[in-house]
Amino acid sequence: MCVNNQDWPTAFRHLTLSLLLAWFLGWLFNNSLVAISLTLGVFLAWHWFQLHRMQKWLLNQNNVEPPESRGIWGSVFDDIYHLQRRQQKAQSRLKAVIQRIEDGTAALKDGVLMVNSQGNLEWWNQAASQLLGLKESQDIGQPITNLVRAPEFKAYFDASQYGDPLEMPSPANGDVQLQFQITLFSQQDRLILCRNVSHIKQLEAMRQDFVANASHELSTPLTVISGYLETFLDHQDTLPPRWGRALKQMHQQSQRMESLIEDLLMLSRLETSQLKDHSQVNVPNLLNELQLDAIALSGDKQQQIEIDAQWVDIVGVSSELSSAFGNLIFNAVKYTQAQGSIKVRWWQDDEGLHLSVLDNGPGIDSPHLPRLTERFYRADASRHAETGGTGLGLAIVKHVLLRHEGHLQIESTLGKGSCFTCHFPLSRLTHLGHKT
Repeated sequence: MCVNNQDWPTAFRHLTLSLLLAWFLGWLFNNSLVAISLTLGVFLAWHWFQLHRMQKWLLNQNNVEPPESRGIWGSVFDDIYHLQRRQQKAQSRLKAVIQRIEDGTAALKDGVLMVNSQGNLEWWNQAASQLLGLKESQDIGQPITNLVRAPEFKAYFDASQYGDPLEMPSPANGDVQLQFQITLFSQQDRLILCRNVSHIKQLEAMRQDFVANASHELSTPLTVISGYLETFLDHQDTLPPRWGRALKQMHQQSQRMESLIEDLLMLSRLETSQLKDHSQVNVPNLLNELQLDAIALSGDKQQQIEIDAQWVDIVGVSSELSSAFGNLIFNAVKYTQAQGSIKVRWWQDDEGLHLSVLDNGPGIDSPHLPRLTERFYRADASRHAETGGTGLGLAIVKHVLLRHEGHLQIESTLGKGSCFTCHFPLSRLTHLGHKT
């Protein structure tokens, strides 16, 4: 350790006094220049020696203690030593934090990967090695798109739009289904979370199969029951009078169950079937047909149902689009009061293709809006009981739009009506004409 500490002004005063003393001695012996030169030479040699000692000390990692010195160099050695000690403590704390993070991520069942702004893999945990088949000795520093070789992953990674996760088979095991979620941080670096969702997919497939099979098996006996009920109703004059009301209610509920089974089968087909070959769909003609059905459904309510459609066709599946648009229009008819107004508009602009169904009905309270597309969700159960709704119509709309790269927007104010809008990308546009 250094013997004493000294600041720069003190060292400068010592140098000045030494030069004055050298000048005085030189003046006594009539050779001041030589005395001053010798003093400066000794001063520079001493400082060079101290620099040499510092270099050896800094290069020698095993020597923790600084060399002994006096004056300003004692202060320099002492300050560097304390700075090193503080740095070592900070490094120890940082290493402990990093070790805890590594231990924590190693315990995760989900894969965690860090990718730099150039797309090169910098770090990953043990779960990522198992899920993606990574090898530390070979894959560190490699582009992630070279290690996860899948067109859908490369497109997802390069798009830099990570609002929704990506699901795809594992490159290490095709039987394992993975879900990727990417988060941007720092200077376009990426944190990738990789999760095994095979079990969830299996459960979802089991649920879909159960719904499809149960619905199919229920349809046959229900058809028989409905047939007999219709026969009884046709001959209710020959039956006791008290049976008439019971038969009508049974027939109504059987029809409701048939509608429910049809909707469940429709949802099952949308979820499990492969996408059909798309064709050009004439939406104005489709809406005109739906308008006639809506007028028939309205009956004595005398509602005003208007269609405003540009002559714009869309690429899609006609039966699925008819089901989705019909659900929106028929819902508006069912829930809008007598002599109410329903306006259906189909148009194209710079953002895409759009269909809106606007009504001046009772509206829906805002807390219910985010959940309206859930299966069997009812904003008002009494209204569904009156109209015979199944609670699956908007779920069907949602799935049809997803199959057509679209999405549903719902706006409603309680007591002022609702507006349901379907949005499709411009890539679905096939023809633009003029309204006639």
